[in-house]
Amino acid sequence: MNLSRRDIPPEYLAILQKFRFIDDTFFAACLDGDIPCMNLILRLVLARDDIEVQSVTTQQSVQNLYGRGVRFDVLAVDAAGKLYNCEVQRASEGAIPRRARYNSGMLDSRVLAKGTPVRELPETYVIFITEHDTFGAGLPLYHVDRTIRELERDFGDGAHIIYVNGDCKDDTPLGHLMQDFFEPEAERLYYPVLAQRMEYFKSEAKGVAAMCELMERFGAEKEAKGRKEGRKEGRKEGRKEGRKEGLAAGEHDAGR
Repeated sequence: MNLSRRDIPPEYLAILQKFRFIDDTFFAACLDGDIPCMNLILRLVLARDDIEVQSVTTQQSVQNLYGRGVRFDVLAVDAAGKLYNCEVQRASEGAIPRRARYNSGMLDSRVLAKGTPVRELPETYVIFITEHDTFGAGLPLYHVDRTIRELERDFGDGAHIIYVNGDCKDDTPLGHLMQDFFEPEAERLYYPVLAQRMEYFKSEAKGVAAMCELMERFGAEKEAKGRKEGRKEGRKEGRKEGRKEGLAAGEHDAGR
């Protein structure tokens, strides 16, 4: 569907003006293909100036032949071949440790071609930017890496998980980034590359239309998912009622 500005429902425009980078739909739209924004985020989170992102994709689905797939908010690859999955999570349930573990595993499953030695697995980073302090210790970052407990040293498997505390909005480069993630007005953002990206999607005709089309698509997907889950629940309830009726019939027959 191609939307022009005059075709956009007023309620969409109102929602759009409230969007922030911490909102996953807006975050994915803004980061799609945007190397400068991704460079900024990774350099601040990892405290490294040498990261050079080569590609950025968003809302990429990875299927699992044996079970549940995953849709990554943002995937990026740098010049060294390292792979980054960056997620924004407003709900605590979306940032549970097992979710981070699953994302990390699914990253591995998509990058190693058949027949390739496992030692060639690239270094991976799963980064959760959370609305609140997931671990409650007041730290701006939480780094999760496997260790050899008895030796008290890094396991060295190349898989890293990082939680960024959205509550930590202090006067530091990372704190300024978190301030920007929760600010809906482009002119108030600290980092120019983020301000320019927000301005494009909230004020420029092409950006506004693209953002509203994305909202329309996600809304349709959510509605379809709801119908599917409703049918599944209906079948489940039907089987449950069928079992109840079968038991009742059995009891009736037994009483004859």
